Amino acid sequence: MKIAISTGGGDAPGLNAVIRGAVLSAIHRGWECVGIRRGYGGLLGDDGIVPLGAAEVRGITHLGGTILGTSNRGDPFKFREPAPGGGGGGWIERDRSDEAVAAFRAHGLDAMIAIGGDGSLGIALRLMQKGIPVVGVPKTIDNDVGGTVATFGFDTAVATATDAIDKLHSTAESHERVMVVEVMGRHAGFIALNAGISGSADVILIPEIPFDIQTVCDKIRRREAEGRHFSIVVVAEGARPRGGAVSLIDPEHERLGGIADKVAHSIQQMTGKETRSLVLGHLQRGGSPTTFDRLLGLRFGTAAVRLIAEGRFGDMVALQPPIIAAVPLAQALAAPKRVPLDSDTITTARDLGISLGD
Repeated sequence: MKIAISTGGGDAPGLNAVIRGAVLSAIHRGWECVGIRRGYGGLLGDDGIVPLGAAEVRGITHLGGTILGTSNRGDPFKFREPAPGGGGGGWIERDRSDEAVAAFRAHGLDAMIAIGGDGSLGIALRLMQKGIPVVGVPKTIDNDVGGTVATFGFDTAVATATDAIDKLHSTAESHERVMVVEVMGRHAGFIALNAGISGSADVILIPEIPFDIQTVCDKIRRREAEGRHFSIVVVAEGARPRGGAVSLIDPEHERLGGIADKVAHSIQQMTGKETRSLVLGHLQRGGSPTTFDRLLGLRFGTAAVRLIAEGRFGDMVALQPPIIAAVPLAQALAAPKRVPLDSDTITTARDLGISLGD
C-alpha cells in the first residue's frame, strides 16, 4: 500500500503530529508513505511529491506548521494561474482535477489522507468522487468542522489567545482603558468564547449572537460606576452588529477582519473611554501545539491509517470521546459547526456576568 498525505488550507498547530502518526503507523504495517507538497498543488506541478519515512518524521511532533507546506489557493477544481499573455493581466481559474487524478495514479498511489478544514476536505470529497480513495482528517483552529467534538489546533489557538488576554489586563487597568481584542474563528465563535471566558473578559462578541453596541457600552458604563475603570472586550472576526454585516478587509476573497477597530471606535465615541484595539491574527496559528493537540494529532494520524486498512474510504476521523470514531465526509461537511446557543459554555459566560452583546 502506498499512501499520500496532503495538508491543505491554513496551517494549524498539530499538523506535524498527524503526519508523524500516519507515517509511523503505515510503516508499522509495511506500507509506503509520500507527502504531497503545498496542499494539492504537488499533484499539479506546483512543487512536488516527497518520500516520508521514519527519518523524515523524526522529532516533528512538537513543531508548529507543516513539513509539507500548505496552500489555501490550490483547489484543483479552481486552480489559479496567471492569465495568458503575461504582463500582469491578472489570474484565471481552471479545472485541473482530471490532471490531479492522473498524477495520483501515475505515482502509483493507493490512497490519500487529506488533512484539512471544510474547504480542503470538500475538495477531497470531490476527488473521491473522481476515483481517488480518500480518508479525511479534520484540521482547523476554528473548530468549525462537523462530526467531531474538537479539531487539532483549536486548543493551541485558544491557549495563545488566552495568554494574550491575560497580558492585556495589566496594561488596560494601568491606563484605565478599554481593550478590544479580535480573534480568529471565521463564522464560528469557539475561540472567542473559550478564550474570553478563560481570560476573564467582560464582553465577548461572537458570530452566533449579533450584538447591540449600546448593550456593550452599557456593560462598560456599569463597570465604570462600580469602580472598575477598565474593560476587556473579545470579539470574533466574524461577529456582526444586529442588523448589520460582517466586517471584510478583502471583499473579493471574503477575508474577514477589522471588526475590533470598528467596535473600539464606537465604544470610545459612545462612552468617552479611551479605547484601543488589538488583532491577534496569525499568532493564533503559530507555535508549538499544546499537549492536547499533539496527542489528538497523533491519534488522528494513526486512526486514518486504520481506516485505510479497513477500506473505509470517504470517511473522516473524528473525536467522539472517549474514542476516535469514523464519520462520512459528506455528513461532516453537510453543515458547518457553530456555537450552540443553549450550550453550557454560553450559560457559564452569562452566569459569570459576561456580556454577549445581546
